[in-house]
Amino acid sequence: MLVRDRAGLEMMRCAQEELASLRGNPVPEDFHRGKIAAVWDRARKSPAFEGLADFSWEEFTALPVMTKDQLKADPWHFAVTGVSGAAKYYETTGTTGRVTPTPRLAEDVIWNTVSVAEAWRTILHDDDRVAVLLPSDVVPVADLIVSVCEYLGLPHSRLYPFATGISDWDRLLAFWENLRPTALFVSPGVMLQLTRLLKQRDLMAEHSAPVRDIMLLGEVSTPALRARLGQWWGAQAHDASYGSTETGTLAATCPRGRLHLLTATNYFELATRDGLVPLPGRGTGRLVVTPLNLYARPMLRLDTGDEVTVDASGCDCPDPAPVVVVCGRTSDSIEIHGTRLNILGVENAVYGATEATGYLVELDATGDFGRLLLERGIGSDRAAEPAAIEALQRVSEKELGLHWDAVAFVNSLPSTTKSGGSQKSWKRSNIRVVEQA
Repeated sequence: MLVRDRAGLEMMRCAQEELASLRGNPVPEDFHRGKIAAVWDRARKSPAFEGLADFSWEEFTALPVMTKDQLKADPWHFAVTGVSGAAKYYETTGTTGRVTPTPRLAEDVIWNTVSVAEAWRTILHDDDRVAVLLPSDVVPVADLIVSVCEYLGLPHSRLYPFATGISDWDRLLAFWENLRPTALFVSPGVMLQLTRLLKQRDLMAEHSAPVRDIMLLGEVSTPALRARLGQWWGAQAHDASYGSTETGTLAATCPRGRLHLLTATNYFELATRDGLVPLPGRGTGRLVVTPLNLYARPMLRLDTGDEVTVDASGCDCPDPAPVVVVCGRTSDSIEIHGTRLNILGVENAVYGATEATGYLVELDATGDFGRLLLERGIGSDRAAEPAAIEALQRVSEKELGLHWDAVAFVNSLPSTTKSGGSQKSWKRSNIRVVEQA
């Protein structure tokens, strides 16, 4: 963490006290209004918002929603600092491939770290040893995990299997023998590849033995995939967090395995068919967020582009914040035989009905043909595959309204289908347009 002077220490204490005062209780409306007023004043220092009038709730609710395209078209237009004035500097491409410069001040880092650490404290143990397994050290979320570990006093190590010339799978496994990690912070794609590797080398039992918790992040993880990973590893797999490099963390997991919106550090709205509405007790739409503790690039009413469902009564843990299920980006959906598909639906069918370690959707340009290729698990029983295909077709027909034109198992799929984190986009890596067979 960037606590290097008295001001940083005071900011960390302020974050701790503020979050402690709200823990276990719904966030009051006047708290959000006060915090948004402060964001509003910071945002007015950027070229994008310099023309804003003085803050009022009426002015805020009349403000047009920002889109991701607007932000990506001119990211510096929304910033109040350049690279030289930042404490950290990141770039993110998301699923679009368009680079978005993202400077952060110490204030951004400290607030985000404390809020996430206090949420993850309910999952992590005081005696945990943490392995951070992400595609590379370029991934910004790795810095957050390390900061959280430092804040909580947990020994940790970064193990990047794709850092060519520095680390690889063999180096990772050698490291594992001494660290014997109990908690893994890992993107789902990397976890699938690690699982296959360990099974191929007959090392699964030995390496999974100390692991208690698998914290999945960096890309969307689905309930069926988490259940399957938990089964293979004999551990609890969590959807650790949800957010973006641009916004910071928007939701974190609870002991019941559900994602709760971080309403103490963000103000949320939903873009629905009826327009933009305050966060309902239960509803579906695109998530719109005003992060309350961004300083380098304050943002007001950013449309994340993510389709979500929220439910304020969906969990029996002590956290009263609404549970959120991220269905995927609106732009990432595809259509086959008139059926709209997203990553949540497809992966729940694949990993719920089969023990595949990956998949690839093949469709033609018109959407009149759809084939599903499944990666055969290491040591799997090929005689059981016809029954697994039938089960997947039944689940797809019931849950998705789609009967695949063909489903087949293959020995392996391209690593890009599960490369993980910043290397992964559902449309680019798990979907291939082909000529109809």
